[in-house]
Amino acid sequence: MIILIQCRDQVGLVAAISGVLAAEEMNIVSLREYVDKQANHFFMRVEVEEGEVVPDLQQRLLQVLPPDAVVRVNPQPEKRIVVLVTKEYHCLADILIRNYFQSLGATVQAVIGHYDTLEDICIRFDIPFHKIEVPSSSRVLFEQQVEDLVRQYSPDYIVLAKFMRILSPEFVAKFPMQIINIHHSFLPAFAGAQPYKQAFERGVKLIGATAHFVTDQLDEGPILFQQIIPVSHSATTADMVKAGKEIETAVLARGLRLVLEDRVFVYGNKTVVFD
Repeated sequence: MIILIQCRDQVGLVAAISGVLAAEEMNIVSLREYVDKQANHFFMRVEVEEGEVVPDLQQRLLQVLPPDAVVRVNPQPEKRIVVLVTKEYHCLADILIRNYFQSLGATVQAVIGHYDTLEDICIRFDIPFHKIEVPSSSRVLFEQQVEDLVRQYSPDYIVLAKFMRILSPEFVAKFPMQIINIHHSFLPAFAGAQPYKQAFERGVKLIGATAHFVTDQLDEGPILFQQIIPVSHSATTADMVKAGKEIETAVLARGLRLVLEDRVFVYGNKTVVFD
């Protein structure tokens, strides 16, 4: 069982929470906590051994916590995701393989794209593929069709696996902190389009990738995971793109794992990640 808690910080929180669990004879397997002193905010992720269900555990915990506390007991262990794609295959292929071998931590309900380039690989893995029939120039109608398809599957998260379109603030607002994107740069550097070209022109010696939640500010949502690799002065833009595909795949996989295992707390535009 997993218990997630965030609230205003005060003295004795860990002892109070542990006391409630001990009174129910719940054995703690793992306990991670963090206090943002500047924000005076407390975060905790607790794993306890599976046992008899305690129906009112959430209420008992709330009784010993500050009034603003948010407590989640045993979040849905197997999440559902819908993947949005364009033409690039590397991130989608990794997700589908992990899904096939049941190592993703979620089940892929469907893949949605505005080209049919990746339909074949979805068929091979027996995953429904939907092509958006509305021209992408008709933004409102395009996003409405995406939303209609997504809602058919009631996903916990929407994954943008190299989905090369900017979603409107109106669309994002309908799925708050449910849309996960992989951006091909070490944000906040080189946000927006063609980051590898920007990196080449700047002469950087490191390139990276960032998995983050999507907000109405382009490429500025709360960051889940980042990673970098070195590049030589001789690397062309094409070289960076090729190397970047590997790191994009790895970073998205890691970011998804953290979210799907309920290891991420979002507050403001930041995250606390208990890896």
